[in-house]
Amino acid sequence: MASLITAGILGIVEGLTEFLPVSSTGHLIITGNLLGYTGEKAATFEVVIQLGAILAVVIMYWPRFWGLIRPNCRQKFSGLRGLYLLFLTSLPASVLGLITHDYIKEMLFNPKSVAWALGVGAIMILIVEKIQKKPSCFTLDEMTPKLALGIGFFQCLALWPGFSRSASTIMGGMILGAKRKLAAEYSFIAAVPIMFAATGYDMLKSYSLFSSADIPFLATGFIVSFFSAWLAVKAFIFLLGKITLNPFAWYRLALSPLILLFWS
Repeated sequence: MASLITAGILGIVEGLTEFLPVSSTGHLIITGNLLGYTGEKAATFEVVIQLGAILAVVIMYWPRFWGLIRPNCRQKFSGLRGLYLLFLTSLPASVLGLITHDYIKEMLFNPKSVAWALGVGAIMILIVEKIQKKPSCFTLDEMTPKLALGIGFFQCLALWPGFSRSASTIMGGMILGAKRKLAAEYSFIAAVPIMFAATGYDMLKSYSLFSSADIPFLATGFIVSFFSAWLAVKAFIFLLGKITLNPFAWYRLALSPLILLFWS
């Protein structure tokens, strides 16, 4: 059984990268290979620690999530309308992911594929920042079904491990007229339903790989991921008021060839 140190390292990597435009899946694949923790059991562990990162966002944006259950008449992003917008955003990637799930797991979950996805995504970020038009949507309550669905189609890019769900949805939002900070916050909130669906599907298929002896290992990764994600989201939102996404793109461009060289 892998050590608790391994669980902690992977939890930190997951939490810090899940909601940043650098790809948590890509970083976990690379880190897992470096630590020698790979295979079906490792893939399922990564699903568990993703739930820790998801929980951090649910708690941070709890008033918004609670508003989906108990509508707030002063907020348009609440109740059935809010749920409908999230459904539209989740639909394209959910359908495509269900169809291609086995192919992606078999063919794209490897360091070289991640390296190319990091590079392609970085170039797209730089282009989007260069051509970004003046925002027309500034708050969650200004979100429209057309914008929500458009972001959902961009989210399909994240099915390529290493591309980044956060990067795809933030770029999609910016291209379609959302302010950068709004695109990021909606990306965090919209991540919850599709990540719950994806992690639930994976866990149903693979939960039998673990036993009660693995509980400390799973708990360590989950808790570390939760607190790392909390810090990362707080810092990211703060930084977006001061910088563009370009530093994340340059980081990706620097990392991509290093991965290709290491695994060539």
